[in-house]
Amino acid sequence: MSHANAFSPYAVQLKPVYSCPAGAMPENLILPNGWTLSWHQLETLKALRDPNVDVVFHAGMTGDGKSLAAQLPVLQGDMCAIALYPTNELVRDQESQTQHYIEKFRPPNEPRVTRLSGALLEIYAENEGISKFAAISTKAAQSEVLLTNPDIFHYLHRKAYLTKEDAPDKLYGRLDKDFDLFIGDEFHVYAVPQIVGLINTLLLIKATNRRKKFLLLSATPDDQLIKRLETAGFRCRVIDPLKEGKYQFPDTPAAQTALQMQGWRQIARSIDLEFVSLEPVAKASETWLKDQAMQILHHFQAHPGCKGAVILNSIASVKRLVPFFQAIFQPQGLTVGENTGLSAQSTRDASLTADLVFGTSTIDVGVDFKINFLIFESSDAGNFIQRLGRLGRHDTNTQGQPFDGFWAYALVPNFVVERLFLGGKPPLVGGERYDRPTLNGVIKENYRQLNDFRGYYKRWGAVQSLSIGMDLGHKTIQQQYAGSRQVFLSACEQVFETSIRQVHHKVGELAKEWQEGFGQKGWGPIAEDACSFRGSSPLLCGIYDETEPNEAERFKTYDLPGILSNLEIELWTEAAFLRSLEATAKRSGQPIPKGRYQYCLAFMRLKAYREERSNWKFHFPGLLETVANAYRVQILTGLEVWQPENRWAAEINKRLRTQATVSYILPRPVAEVRQRLRLPMHFQIYPIGDHSSFQEPTPPYSIAFGQSALLLETLTGCFKSKGYEIWIAG
Repeated sequence: MSHANAFSPYAVQLKPVYSCPAGAMPENLILPNGWTLSWHQLETLKALRDPNVDVVFHAGMTGDGKSLAAQLPVLQGDMCAIALYPTNELVRDQESQTQHYIEKFRPPNEPRVTRLSGALLEIYAENEGISKFAAISTKAAQSEVLLTNPDIFHYLHRKAYLTKEDAPDKLYGRLDKDFDLFIGDEFHVYAVPQIVGLINTLLLIKATNRRKKFLLLSATPDDQLIKRLETAGFRCRVIDPLKEGKYQFPDTPAAQTALQMQGWRQIARSIDLEFVSLEPVAKASETWLKDQAMQILHHFQAHPGCKGAVILNSIASVKRLVPFFQAIFQPQGLTVGENTGLSAQSTRDASLTADLVFGTSTIDVGVDFKINFLIFESSDAGNFIQRLGRLGRHDTNTQGQPFDGFWAYALVPNFVVERLFLGGKPPLVGGERYDRPTLNGVIKENYRQLNDFRGYYKRWGAVQSLSIGMDLGHKTIQQQYAGSRQVFLSACEQVFETSIRQVHHKVGELAKEWQEGFGQKGWGPIAEDACSFRGSSPLLCGIYDETEPNEAERFKTYDLPGILSNLEIELWTEAAFLRSLEATAKRSGQPIPKGRYQYCLAFMRLKAYREERSNWKFHFPGLLETVANAYRVQILTGLEVWQPENRWAAEINKRLRTQATVSYILPRPVAEVRQRLRLPMHFQIYPIGDHSSFQEPTPPYSIAFGQSALLLETLTGCFKSKGYEIWIAG
């Protein structure tokens, strides 16, 4: 970390960003006194009002007021909207923002705003003594704006809240008719299976309704997705301010003043960005942060009012670093907060006003932190751009104190720094100024590129379509939707480039294997994972977090691999866990949702976070050669965990052996698979050995579960020594 005035050979400056104002305002546009719109906001409203447009893709930059653009039709009294946000944190933030807009715009129909999450739905249904179906129906009927997550939206279109006797459209039939606009925010963070789920739902709504509008907000819209939707008959329009020349990146204060005089609005401030070169080894960032702790403290002391964030890839690293930095910062009157997937809600709320917050991906896609100091890790190009975009969005901190500069430190592997700054013609030169698009382009070209899993659409996307098509043929609605069903299935065949007849045949084979191998009815877990939004979580465990100060927020979930690597725990029984949950809820007077613990593999008490990551592997008691060489998703039983120093592994293995897990096994070590297939950092793939490789220090096989297994199957052609039939092909 360089001193404020010291020159680093790996430091550059980013120019500020200004957004173009709208031109002449339509007469039928109602705005609060003194308000103006940006070009992209007015164009979004025009597109949503255009009868010849079905889907609007909005590609505005982070911090450019996309939320207002999305809500403008509601604020004009034109439409009722369902808005989907990828995290419940973001839903909460958007609820207050939407209420603020309504107070300012005062639309004539006085729209009511409702926030709905899985936890809120469960608590409301229990308190009212009604089903979740009735709870959703009631909430939706009392709302002109429904803010929720894409999971709930997916499952209410898949009969999840109904009984077997109910008509499949009992919930979504009315909901889709009552709401005119469907908004998907932060669309670029969706994984391919979630995009497949959303496409199927959009096709269902289109086939069963008329004149519905869809708005997808993404800093990087997917051209492949747009083509797929257009193939299905959607009329799409892209709002892209950058391509239309509606962003400016002024070089001088005079140029900034000139833009401001013309009504251009600053959406990002100038940033001093330094690339910190680190060895690509475990805990490199954590070690660097500890070494630089006093330097970071001195920066805060030299810049009163400074607010900062440290975004890391590992929850365990955050958990170890927070107390370390608190011991240094708190004696100086500075607060240190925490914001991760394992942080309690009250802890995450408090982090919004902390002087320095440590977090993980919950900060990437979450509430709008007012910071002027950022240190971040990144696992790929998109992740780098997303995290850097958290900085420079505000002139003042949460107390209204002006910031006196903006600083970012990117913690990157040394070979990336070499690509960026060294060699004959490096793409970046230390000390130079760059605009955001140029930097983003350089990062995309020189950083780790991830696999886009595009084969998943054709391989698995229409399994979900088949399920929806069968629902539309249900005896209770068959006549009503006869034409819609055919339209829907035909569109799905086009979008996913496959034949529903072939998909039906293959699903039948999966069901037969499930029945013959395990004596169970139904399509089986492989097809069920293909139909679900996020897939099954066979390794999810219930956690009672003894490190959490607030008793009512100690009940959490975490995946077994993360527990094996990073946590010190004691096993607990499910009964004891649930008894404690009920007693805590009664004692605290706070309802604690328990639905998410229904399918947990095990229950544990979290005692502490390990200082060093612990090694482990999965073990298969037989031989894996035949299983791996099949190169297909399979259902496995008998899996175990191998971690000799773990005194509770034997008890876990009793439960794990009986699990029928959707699995994909590759005859290659995990490190090689990750590198060759360009897998995301948090892709759920793990080392596994068998009877023949028990003594090998590096397990020769890799295993993925659930939807990760389905995704992996679409990539592994480069590992096959001979041809392999690709089913679900057009």
